[in-house]
Amino acid sequence: MKIAPVKSHRELVAYRQPGHGMNGELFGRSDIFDTDVDIFFTQHWILAGVTADIAEPGDVSTLDIGKSSIILVRDDDDQVRAYRNVCRHRGARLKEAGKSTVGRLVCPYHQWTYDLDGSLKHAAHMGKDFDPKCRSLIPVHTNVIGTHIFVCLNDNPPDDISVMEQHMTARFADYNLPFTRIAHESEIIENGNWKLVIENNRECYHCAGTHPELTASFLPEDFGFCTEGLGEESLQALDAYFTRNANHQKDWEREGYICAAVEYLDEEAVTQFRTQRLVIAGKGESQTLSTQVACTKLFGDLKRRDLGDMHLWTHNSWTHVMSDHAVISYIIPLAPDKTRVRTKWLVHADAVEGVDYDLQTLTEVWAATNQQDARLVGITHAGTQDPAYAPGPFSAFTERYVDQFSRWYAARLSAHGV
Repeated sequence: MKIAPVKSHRELVAYRQPGHGMNGELFGRSDIFDTDVDIFFTQHWILAGVTADIAEPGDVSTLDIGKSSIILVRDDDDQVRAYRNVCRHRGARLKEAGKSTVGRLVCPYHQWTYDLDGSLKHAAHMGKDFDPKCRSLIPVHTNVIGTHIFVCLNDNPPDDISVMEQHMTARFADYNLPFTRIAHESEIIENGNWKLVIENNRECYHCAGTHPELTASFLPEDFGFCTEGLGEESLQALDAYFTRNANHQKDWEREGYICAAVEYLDEEAVTQFRTQRLVIAGKGESQTLSTQVACTKLFGDLKRRDLGDMHLWTHNSWTHVMSDHAVISYIIPLAPDKTRVRTKWLVHADAVEGVDYDLQTLTEVWAATNQQDARLVGITHAGTQDPAYAPGPFSAFTERYVDQFSRWYAARLSAHGV
């Protein structure tokens, strides 16, 4: 029996029929996964945490990405810094993954000791000719936008993060997100490729049938709809959706709140993102089952509860900021069929559990949604690895952002010579 030659990464990407999903091998092959990690999680900006992870000087948060490891730390001058988690002596990891608080960073192997600014302060038995100034920790490019800590492991990070910074700094300003704390955080290992996790997040075609908690407040029409074949009742509901959105946006803009969508997603973009102030259903206040605020202590100096959902997508994260709390999720690829999804629920730094908010009310919508999405990603990954799988067509109405992500993915690979 003649064995078909293995297609290259480039061939598999080029093979994609326009308007259709990716080939299953792009989700399942180890060599393709390794290339993805190198390009999309090493040479691009990625979300690696929030400022509340390292709220006080000496707080440390360490995360592993592929073969790399990053230490996020707040220094004695209250600045957020990031370093390679590699001792400058013989390469030992300084910190295990997770959070801690330190006075200085001490290598557990030979006790080389680094200040929080990365400088080497102590290295015993190295002789008089040893210059500690040449052995500081290796810095990682860092950009803090609101509360979001973006890092890039490339020596020459993409400079178009300035586009996202310009838009999001203005949109986050009213919320004073650096003055927040983590009310709850979760971690899920999803049984699927990182691209499938992002594809699932980029459409709400599936929402009505799978996310009863989320759709109490979230309007799937925001991300696409089709009027063809709709009955009179559905058309009236759609008309009400347009009217409501228009009225909310006029009201918000009158008070100076930025609403318009910004889409920096096409093939020309490097640091991909999308943002918009979305209308919330029901009472219109927050992504809760009641659609009212979960936390009565609002962000910053806000007085209005009904400010909608300031959302942000990047290629490894999604964010929803309401007047009372924020939900920030980001992904870390672990294997072709394993993706870590971390989610953090933020509240005002002075908010008190049991007084200003009830934790279950705060978290139940997105805790349920994340579990539901994990199942969807798992069954989709399994199906794409079936020999019978052939990519089907996207809905031009409800999956256009998935198609856009596929095109951006191909463009970025090509830009890196793949």
